[in-house]
Amino acid sequence: MITRKKILLCLTLAAGITLHGQNNETIEEYIATYKEIAITEMQRTGVPASIKLAQGIHETMAGQSPLVKKSNNHFGIKCKSNWTGPSVSHTDDAPNECFRKYDEPQQSYRDHSDFLRNNTRYASLFNLDPLDYEGWAKGLKKAGYATNPKYPQIIIKLVEDYHLQDYTLIAMGKTVPGQEEVAAVLPEDKKQETLQEPLAMETEQPAAASEYPMGEFRVNGTKVVYIGAGVALLPVAEQYKIPLSKLFEFNDLAETETLLKAQLIFLQRKRKTGDHEFHVVKTGETLLDIAQTEGIRLESLLELNLLRNYMQPATGEKLYLRSKAPVMPKLAETLTNTNRVTPASGR
Repeated sequence: MITRKKILLCLTLAAGITLHGQNNETIEEYIATYKEIAITEMQRTGVPASIKLAQGIHETMAGQSPLVKKSNNHFGIKCKSNWTGPSVSHTDDAPNECFRKYDEPQQSYRDHSDFLRNNTRYASLFNLDPLDYEGWAKGLKKAGYATNPKYPQIIIKLVEDYHLQDYTLIAMGKTVPGQEEVAAVLPEDKKQETLQEPLAMETEQPAAASEYPMGEFRVNGTKVVYIGAGVALLPVAEQYKIPLSKLFEFNDLAETETLLKAQLIFLQRKRKTGDHEFHVVKTGETLLDIAQTEGIRLESLLELNLLRNYMQPATGEKLYLRSKAPVMPKLAETLTNTNRVTPASGR
């Protein structure tokens, strides 16, 4: 819930002065500490990293609030009747209210994501472009996340003042201004993956070469060839008299000259629906792999299954290829399971 101290914090941020010793450096330290968790959570659930960081800064006074210091609770989550985990007492809207306590901040970040993802009140937010932080900020207020009428402006100002949109872009695998700064955000083993700007994660090839015939054949009624790893696409485009830009477009690929792994390359635009009713996700298979294997446009696969292209469906999940899925498939787990969130009123 929004407290008097939080309102004072917002006014302080807007005025560009400090509150209880809080300043730009304190906020930057908070961002540096939690940006990787926010990026991972966006990839897991679709909650924009920019929004999560802005909410965390606001709710915790950039990590300086008494509540977060004694509970690791970064989003003001109250206990409610179904909470069986540890708790702390804290005066917020009323004296000595019960708040959830976490062993580590990562648990609080994860539970906040799960609550937004699984609560029907916030379902419409996941239809927004993840880069639309203004829409997300206004949507959170409209759905009842906060009572402060200035809540959207507070979140929007934090996103803009501290360039939090950059972390949403990183989570989506997109380029952001100042590529060196982007690389510094991620661990060493993830830098190259981000800078290559893939549309989907790079994993093992979708099928062995022996499963496909030599030369041109068809998948889902569309002309295709199987190309080995390390092959440049320009000769393929020239051989089949297709503009190189179109070849990239047909295959939902970023404009990189050489294939990083062996895969199917379509010579025509893929269809909007598949030849099969469903596809069961295999271990290591990405959405792009599935779109290529089934000969369906990536954008159509995403739309049919209520997904974004940076998400990773869990192994064994069933993806719809011909009709719209009733619910989004479960996503691959990237963090250790923790207690789930059922926040207090308004959250």
